[in-house]
Amino acid sequence: MLLLDDLKVALDADAGIVKAIDGLKLSIQRGETFALVGESGCGKSMTALALMRLLPDNGRITQGRLELEGEDVLALPEARMRGVRGGRIGMIFQEPSTSLNPVMRVGDQIVEAIETHTELRGAAARAKAIEWMRRVGIPEPERRIDEYPFRLSGGQKQRVMIAIALAAEPDFLIADEPTTALDVTIQKQILDLLKDLQKEQGMGMLLITHDLGVVSGMAHRVALMYAGQIVEVATAQEFFSRPKHPYARLLLAALPDAGKRGQSLSAIPGTVPPLWSEFNACRFAPRCDRAFGRCSQKPPELLADGGAHSVRCFLYSEPPEAGGGAGVAARVEPQPSVGEGAARQAAGAALLEVKDLRVRFPIRKGLLHRKLGHFAAVDGVSFDIRAGETLALVGESGCGKTTTGKAIVQLLRGVADIDGQARFNGSNLFELEADALREARRDIQIIFQDPFASLNPRMRVVEILEEGLVALRPDLDAAARRARLEQLMDQVGLRRDAMDRYPHEFSGGQRQRIAIARALAVQPRLIVCDEPTSALDVSVQAQILNLLRQLQRELGVAYLFITHNIGVVEYIADHAAVMQRGRIEEAGPVSRVLSAPSNAYTRTLLAAVPRVEVPRAVLTTE
Repeated sequence: MLLLDDLKVALDADAGIVKAIDGLKLSIQRGETFALVGESGCGKSMTALALMRLLPDNGRITQGRLELEGEDVLALPEARMRGVRGGRIGMIFQEPSTSLNPVMRVGDQIVEAIETHTELRGAAARAKAIEWMRRVGIPEPERRIDEYPFRLSGGQKQRVMIAIALAAEPDFLIADEPTTALDVTIQKQILDLLKDLQKEQGMGMLLITHDLGVVSGMAHRVALMYAGQIVEVATAQEFFSRPKHPYARLLLAALPDAGKRGQSLSAIPGTVPPLWSEFNACRFAPRCDRAFGRCSQKPPELLADGGAHSVRCFLYSEPPEAGGGAGVAARVEPQPSVGEGAARQAAGAALLEVKDLRVRFPIRKGLLHRKLGHFAAVDGVSFDIRAGETLALVGESGCGKTTTGKAIVQLLRGVADIDGQARFNGSNLFELEADALREARRDIQIIFQDPFASLNPRMRVVEILEEGLVALRPDLDAAARRARLEQLMDQVGLRRDAMDRYPHEFSGGQRQRIAIARALAVQPRLIVCDEPTSALDVSVQAQILNLLRQLQRELGVAYLFITHNIGVVEYIADHAAVMQRGRIEEAGPVSRVLSAPSNAYTRTLLAAVPRVEVPRAVLTTE
């Protein structure tokens, strides 16, 4: 159905020509789900944009062939290409906040897609839009259809994007991180919907994701991408049971779960190399645990094993004995955490004590925006967090998790009516003003769910990171601030030269790392982590989780961890609280809540979690 042959994409940048995609070859059959996985910045989303001919102004396809059911897509004039986009090829974009028009009602945006690519018009198109909003799990679609994007949660905006992409029932779907911002129950609902559409229409799908659980449950075939190239292609069953490339093995070893509590995850050292470099050797060799001499002498080819499994690695074409290499590099093994939980074992009062928190947003209508009532987003939430502890707040999108976090860090003053108490170190945060509030902001930071929306597009990364230090750490001089920023870049796995770039020059996962670095810059005592790893691939997620645990051990930092990733909750959290419709339905030690839940909603939530079954032998070096 879709054929890519030797596709190359180049971007003009200040540092030189960036080879974002370098010789990509793919074929996807009708009714097949083909998963493209890999680290942030490896070229996954650029592949999707190239397929839709939506490359940025500085980008161009320099070579290759792209065919959709035998038709050369690259040769189509733009007028005909507009009919292909949305009609024959639908796309779910990675960041709904930047893909949805902020001045159009969400219903109008879905109707626009329906009227452009189908024969439905007016009331019929609106009814179809409401039907699709219901199918993707948006509550009260008859009311929500007239909302603007900013009134929806991150997960609800993602569902609107999915409705827009599917409303015209395309022949082929490009799903770029389609479930990143969704909780597990809605994720299951969306994935089941995509499966049903495939059966009904024979729809082909390119699934771009870093969630290996989703890949395991959805994909027929998997391609692993690194630094603009595919390094392994296999059926999903082969990929998870018999991965060949060292990069694939390391990714699977980095997955968090309950069995790795008390250990550091097997994070892959280093970062993806800059794609403006000239590559005369294996691109993964500097980070590889099994590199030998041949790997630094020439680039390997993507070779098949005689079946459907292909790998780009000298271990299978010219092994060390034949290549005369320098031996195998040391493997990154999980190390026991030293002094795990030392800070939290100390008896004492709670660092943060939330009692009966209620957050109500006014409902306004008409030209005069008269208040007609209130919407209770958070309705009587109570919990404690001690120094060095992690409380995970889980639940469906729109249940009040993010609102709870924003209320605690004082970002809803003047926007919502807030009742209850949030006592931090003995002081009620809702009563603090001026200098006292500024001092509290130094101690309490937040990592926002949407990194692109929370980073100033007109500021370079160095200015974004330094802003908090200048305002909240006046004791540091310029040299100390610079040293702190360089240390932060190393900690979150970004190159130091990235500080001189703007947010739009990074991938979604890289922007999330910048947002995490900003929150860590002032060395807070409590961090509200709102989906901090949702946009990160597995290897970077392991780096960040290791960093968060290290800070917790060394500094006694406490975390309010808002997430829908149950594997992360099992690994990092001490306690878990399950929210539904603004209330906490169940709370307690994470081991009890996740292994023996007493609440029916918690059991439903856990039943929807996609799991990756990786044989233990896979995680050891052969």
